[in-house]
Amino acid sequence: MEIREAAARIRAGEIVAIPTDTVYGLAADPFQAAAVERLFRLKRRAEDKPILLLIDSRLQVERLASELPPAYHWLAALFWPGPLTMILPAAPCVPVRITAGSGTVAVRMPGLPLVRRLIRAARVPLTGTSANRSGRPAARSAAEVRDQFPQARLAILDGGRSLSETPSTIVDLTGEPRVVREGAVPAGAVLSCLK
Repeated sequence: MEIREAAARIRAGEIVAIPTDTVYGLAADPFQAAAVERLFRLKRRAEDKPILLLIDSRLQVERLASELPPAYHWLAALFWPGPLTMILPAAPCVPVRITAGSGTVAVRMPGLPLVRRLIRAARVPLTGTSANRSGRPAARSAAEVRDQFPQARLAILDGGRSLSETPSTIVDLTGEPRVVREGAVPAGAVLSCLK
């Protein structure tokens, strides 16, 4: 499948498995409630777990976040595009289903150019939750996505095997900055940037 078809499917409310600079993810339009509900059911994801969003520009972040603390600008300049996810106060336009009622939104600008091209073609930020059933290892290839979801007939944008099996590092910037999950970006590198 090509980017144009994948974008059209996403705009039509479908879920598309996509490669990222970490592991494969499940991309949907976060503003289409039915697509987000399908995503939760497909993953068997807990209701209280938010969904991170993949963006292609800082302009998109400005629309998704109600506030951009100074730490955001420093981290974005150093680590984006790349495997760093930042949790920010959510703007009112972000669906509660995406935030899981937390009032926050997790955003990441992926390092893989193909994903950023897909976001631009779809004309919306994309959900970026890992392509796996909750509790199972994340898929690193199109074949592994099919193995995880054999009955789903999921559309897949095949980008080959992931170069990494490590997820993104997550840093919470809604209060005192803290690393929530260490991943592809070392926590020490993030914390030293914030000092």
